[in-house]
Amino acid sequence: MAKILNFNIGMLGHVDSGKTSLAKALSTVASTAAFDKNPQSKERGITLDLGFSSFTVDVPDHLKGSGYEKVQYALVDCPGHASLIKTIIGGAQIIDLMVLVIDIVKGVQTQTAECLVIGEIICNKMLVVLNKVDMLPPEKKQAAIEKMTKRMQKTLENTKFAGCPITIAAANPGGSSDATTHREPQGIENLIQVLGESTYIPTRSANGSFLFSVDHCFSIRGQGTVMTGTVLSGKASVNDQVEISSLQMTKKVKSIQMFRKPVYAIKQGDRAGLCVTQFDPKLLERGLVCTPGSLPTLYAAVVSIAKIPYYSGSVATKSKFHVTIGHSTVMAQITIFAQVTTSGENKERNHPPGDAMERLTLQSKTFDFTADYIFRAELSKDKTEKQWALLVFDKPVVCRPNSLAIGSKFDTDINANKCRLAFKAEILEAITAKDYVSSVLPKLKVYKNKSREGTVERVHDDYSVICKGLLKKETNIALFSGLRVELSTGESGVIDGSFGLSGKIKIRLPDGLKPETKVLLGGKGKKSKKKQNETTEPQQATTNQAVRVAMHFKRYIYDPAKRMAQT
Repeated sequence: MAKILNFNIGMLGHVDSGKTSLAKALSTVASTAAFDKNPQSKERGITLDLGFSSFTVDVPDHLKGSGYEKVQYALVDCPGHASLIKTIIGGAQIIDLMVLVIDIVKGVQTQTAECLVIGEIICNKMLVVLNKVDMLPPEKKQAAIEKMTKRMQKTLENTKFAGCPITIAAANPGGSSDATTHREPQGIENLIQVLGESTYIPTRSANGSFLFSVDHCFSIRGQGTVMTGTVLSGKASVNDQVEISSLQMTKKVKSIQMFRKPVYAIKQGDRAGLCVTQFDPKLLERGLVCTPGSLPTLYAAVVSIAKIPYYSGSVATKSKFHVTIGHSTVMAQITIFAQVTTSGENKERNHPPGDAMERLTLQSKTFDFTADYIFRAELSKDKTEKQWALLVFDKPVVCRPNSLAIGSKFDTDINANKCRLAFKAEILEAITAKDYVSSVLPKLKVYKNKSREGTVERVHDDYSVICKGLLKKETNIALFSGLRVELSTGESGVIDGSFGLSGKIKIRLPDGLKPETKVLLGGKGKKSKKKQNETTEPQQATTNQAVRVAMHFKRYIYDPAKRMAQT
């Protein structure tokens, strides 16, 4: 039996760009879910759900000698309608190459641009198909193709897809579904050749826990329930136990098929159907199937994060976004923080000018709980700064470790000419404890820089002064005892404790007061009340303006004790 390479291709583009027609023209073998099962789609001729089909060709010349004799192209036909961008994201995360389909008559539209953004985040390789060339007037056809090709080359210039192949096609000439008037598709052979040239051997492994992304679920009378999808990691064999994570239900794999052909085992990158028994397909439309116990349920997560340059709004702390992880989309509140580094440490390295999306490369795959992080009110536009975030989900979400997440504003007007994809993130720390607020968050050392200012009221002695206004009367002054302060005249001191009951504090100055400060304050130390009234009162007004006390400290936002710290 010939060794076959399974290669997943995502067909993305705006509604009515002709993706489904192109998939039909390319495919010789269709899976059960292919070309969309929704009756509304069949009526309107558009795809409302992920569809799958495939075709197999000889391995291209540049891959001969790799051990593979055939390439099976699994086409993931993603919906293009604006309101279904969530489904696009779910489909895009399982593809090896992206085909961006563009209606050559209409050109790049808003959702076409969003598909391009997703492609830049998810994929490293893309090709563009300018479809519906049959709709161009014959006398203007060549000029229109050349014009659109140049426009696309210009559009892709500052993306990772600069210089990618651009080809033309007419997947459904005349746009008719009537078999009597149907004409043969145009440009398909050339497209298959270009696909072959763009094909590579993806990095795949059978190691690790089995993880299977289910996109459709249906029953077959007399056999059981079939779950179709793509293997994201590991491998599975007939008779293995698998867990339907969202339902916390374990089932035995009765049989496995790959495009109608029975197989014994599947591994990472394969598209397949798993058959199980005694399972109602209505319980699972989409989701994850895995090795039992291998998928955590998250209540929150610490992520590395980067803003999508095309998003015009702000990504602010405490705001909520639709966060898509695989096929799940949940609302999550975001808190942003960064790590203060030495000057120049975060300078950009090896990024071509203008390559905006390439700068979205996220940081280390692990998170350091021992480090200090500074709170940010919003995601910085400085793409060289390392940034993280705490995502708190409105409802628990099941996902694999190190999952990619995309934050979006789906409540934005779908007719507005704006990118709704706001940020890219990768989960570094999955927070699975229900009591995470008390058990996990206190370990997260995110701080705000705080400062307070008061006034030196009078000299207490050569090594201490009395200050007012630095802390409020009701403040627990003991929490601030020992913190450093600076006098506007240059002396450094520490808070020694409260002085009286009105909120005044005593500040100890280890090196003593400067002579000129004592003169400015009009005092040499303790005096009788009578002399104080006679000699120092007129100077208090000057003192209030002349000598101020400043205190700078950190407050850790997740510390239950609200302690302060100084460096």
